[in-house]
Amino acid sequence: MNIEKIWLEYKTALQRFLHSKVSNEADVDDLLQEILIKTYSNLSTVKDQTSIKAWLFQIANHTIIDFYRQKARDTALRVEDTWYTEQDSDVTNELTDCILPFIHALPAEHATLLHAIDIEKKSQKEYAQHLGISYSTLKSRVQKSRSLLKGVFDDCCHFNIDAKGNVFDYERKNKSRGQGCR
Repeated sequence: MNIEKIWLEYKTALQRFLHSKVSNEADVDDLLQEILIKTYSNLSTVKDQTSIKAWLFQIANHTIIDFYRQKARDTALRVEDTWYTEQDSDVTNELTDCILPFIHALPAEHATLLHAIDIEKKSQKEYAQHLGISYSTLKSRVQKSRSLLKGVFDDCCHFNIDAKGNVFDYERKNKSRGQGCR
């Protein structure tokens, strides 16, 4: 097995994976280098070439775990070192403005429901009472509406999603502006 060929094939995917777990660009570069060294040192232990990708991502995952363990030992973890911090209300408003065209591309009943639940943050139980329907019926409608919304997103772009369901990359499917796409 050729290390250069393997690294060329998987480096970008590994880098994206690291970005989904670590916020600091310099740390991502350091971790990528560490993964390359571990790959070079241990490539001879891989018996089956079809398991290279899984083996590389296992090394990446263990490297991330070791990184955070070491960081915890060195200093107490500071808020600015973490990837996920509480969002500023301006950012939330900006994101709301981005998603509204997609919601409005849905049929009116679905758009109204998602606007109330996901944008206005109304309680599903209270909203079900307001509409005079059962809570389970409302939950089903919300699930169906979100599924339709996902369809609108999927018509626009291809999303790469990490294990936690977070989008870490996307690619626009069609250069012409689709329904809801900007």
